[in-house]
Amino acid sequence: MQDLPARREGLDVGSRRRVDLAGAAHLELVSGVVQLRPQDAMLESMLRGWRAQQAARGLKEGTVEARERTVRRFVEFTNDYPWVWESAHVDEWSSWLTGEKHLAPSTVRAYQCELRLFSEYLIDGRYGWAEACEAEFGTHPVAICHEWNTIAHLNGYEGSPEARPFTREELQRFLDYADDQVDRAVRAKRKGALVAYRDATLFKVIYGWGLRRTEASKLDLVDFGRNPKAPQFGRYGTLNVRYGKAKRGQPPRRRNVLSVMDWAVEAVRDYAENIRPRFGCTDHPALWVTERGGRIKPSEINARFVAYRDALGLPQALVPHSLRHSYVTHLTEDGVDRRFLQQQVGHESDSSLATYTHVSDDFMNSALQRALAPAFTGSEDGAATEARCG
Repeated sequence: MQDLPARREGLDVGSRRRVDLAGAAHLELVSGVVQLRPQDAMLESMLRGWRAQQAARGLKEGTVEARERTVRRFVEFTNDYPWVWESAHVDEWSSWLTGEKHLAPSTVRAYQCELRLFSEYLIDGRYGWAEACEAEFGTHPVAICHEWNTIAHLNGYEGSPEARPFTREELQRFLDYADDQVDRAVRAKRKGALVAYRDATLFKVIYGWGLRRTEASKLDLVDFGRNPKAPQFGRYGTLNVRYGKAKRGQPPRRRNVLSVMDWAVEAVRDYAENIRPRFGCTDHPALWVTERGGRIKPSEINARFVAYRDALGLPQALVPHSLRHSYVTHLTEDGVDRRFLQQQVGHESDSSLATYTHVSDDFMNSALQRALAPAFTGSEDGAATEARCG
């Protein structure tokens, strides 16, 4: 019984033992050194520790750097240090972002989330930053982001309400105009005929496989493959998208998109076999190459799209992403299964797919007729039976 106090004391010592977690204060702070600017030194140590903590969780370097920039901007806005931040600072910052910078709610919420992650890291007792600040400055960080001063994610879609897909007529006009640019360049014997042909095919591929702009720009020739269930498409029966939209901090997500539009398959086959070799980039893996032997950039896709759209006088609400929306909408109108479409475009939930679907009035009226047909048929049969019995 006399050994119990000693054992209890050993447990107390063990509970106070510092854990060498990546990003812990005692690993980042330099002991025994007098800092000329202790506040700045503490801030840099915090940010350095936060980088280490996120790297240990496997987050991408680009994500970590973006989060750090957000924190530094908040430091600059408040002109204060994390151990004296208050919730009111977040209120003022959020009002400035929305009222003066005119940022979208989704962007402001993303910034708030990054700030919340940094704040939670500082007040987590396992990392020891609160103790370090208390010892150095006589105060410590507190939680500053709460439900009542941050933007909640209540809607599945927060984009512009003007965003919409192409109508079938608009899409036909757009693709026809892109093809016309090729014919004009050929007739004028201009140098840009190959580029015009490339861009016309690129827009057909974005629509034909429901791609995002960045996904399309990073396609390689080898990303197309055969689908044994659709031998008529040859080596263009499936498309391996290797740079799908990533979850925050994670690598790009892959998906396979099955070819469903024969005219789009024929367009990319003709380009890959007859047009692309004329760029003289046989050793380059990219599907969409430039005249200088490089890979086309998303900004170049956007510039050409805007030029064609404005030349046709189409609404500015139509953007390259509208082609992807059109893919979902038009195939939905054609009766394609929604679960299949969800897999095609890489959405994890059906609610995400629903924000892409803007079916036409004709489709809605046809669906209504199909839904009401059994009821009317039953009524007619009942009336006819009653008449016969009478």
